[in-house]
Amino acid sequence: MTIKLDILSDPICPWCYIGKTNLDKALAQVPDHPFTIEWHPFQLNPDMPIDGMDRREYLEGKFGGKEAAVKAYAPVVEHAQKSGLTINLEAMKRTPNTLDAHRLIHWAGIEAKQNEAVDALFQAYFVDARDIGNAEVLGDIADSIGMDAAVVQKLLATDNDIEDVKSRDAHSRQMGVTSVPTFIVDNKHAVPGAQPPELWLKVIGEIQEQLTSDAT
Repeated sequence: MTIKLDILSDPICPWCYIGKTNLDKALAQVPDHPFTIEWHPFQLNPDMPIDGMDRREYLEGKFGGKEAAVKAYAPVVEHAQKSGLTINLEAMKRTPNTLDAHRLIHWAGIEAKQNEAVDALFQAYFVDARDIGNAEVLGDIADSIGMDAAVVQKLLATDNDIEDVKSRDAHSRQMGVTSVPTFIVDNKHAVPGAQPPELWLKVIGEIQEQLTSDAT
């Protein structure tokens, strides 16, 4: 039996990057884990201009100046290092609108490649400092995970699934989700934030015990 794990996330959210890495570490230790994972859209900046904006301008506007932005990112850098991750802050020049990235994740799901798409988007944004709001970059990412880049770029030039992504995002907010990552276990239990692998191992252990007990 499998248990649904729904993950609400945004590809420009550093805590989502850290949170997925920690979850993956736990899942790697339990190859027979019960989770079936699905990713869902949540835009940190739904009002971001469609072409994105200068990252420094965005951060200083959001946090109220350069010093406040640096201070706000200090725990991100610390937790990323603990998880063995690179976040190439110096190289990141733009903060993108992530609507199209969420469309790519949705289309990747149809081809059972959601996890690969999410990983590739995190790599492109946080490590390679690419603009993941750009259609060509998204085409490259699609190609790198075995999707048809030409089809993806054609779709990106249309309005396909824009309303679907926006309505799913709005639905999450109506349900009370205010930050990401948010993990929803078995449609019942919300686990907010970038939790350590140890917590996930405990959750998986408890679920496996319950499943075994239900089966006897």
